[in-house]
Amino acid sequence: MKQPTRLIVVLGYSTGQDGTSLHPTCRARLETAAGLATAADVVVLSGWARRADARPEAELMAAAWTGASRELVVDPTARTTVENLANALNDVLRVGAHEVVIVTSAWHSARAKAAMRWLLLHTGVKVSAVTPDDGSLGASLGELKLWPLLPFQLWHAGRKSWSI
Repeated sequence: MKQPTRLIVVLGYSTGQDGTSLHPTCRARLETAAGLATAADVVVLSGWARRADARPEAELMAAAWTGASRELVVDPTARTTVENLANALNDVLRVGAHEVVIVTSAWHSARAKAAMRWLLLHTGVKVSAVTPDDGSLGASLGELKLWPLLPFQLWHAGRKSWSI
């Protein structure tokens, strides 16, 4: 019997100011994922470079990864939360994952879970989130302005990924 596969998706974070090292928020997400991951998990590190002279967040995370995994996937192309998750959808389907765990900040987790649940609608794949923090009121309020964009981002991501 094949062992169920869990996919852990670590969402990058950057303000674009440095480009050569992980932002403390991104490092906290990565450390949380490393503590969670097992040798049976597939781990996706996702995030782009905000500047042309910078390394993508996903590559910086891969260089700093200390956790276990069956496979480490590096996605340096996604620019938004929905793109991160839509790209990870390919890995969910490829490895036959039964569960997706999104590692992000508390203030970001509700929107990330909603997006992934929509992308995995009717698949039976469980979606949850793990966060390294309790969140901040300011960041949570800032996140509110992004919710109205979610339907359009999901529609756009679906146009790219529903050909799977």
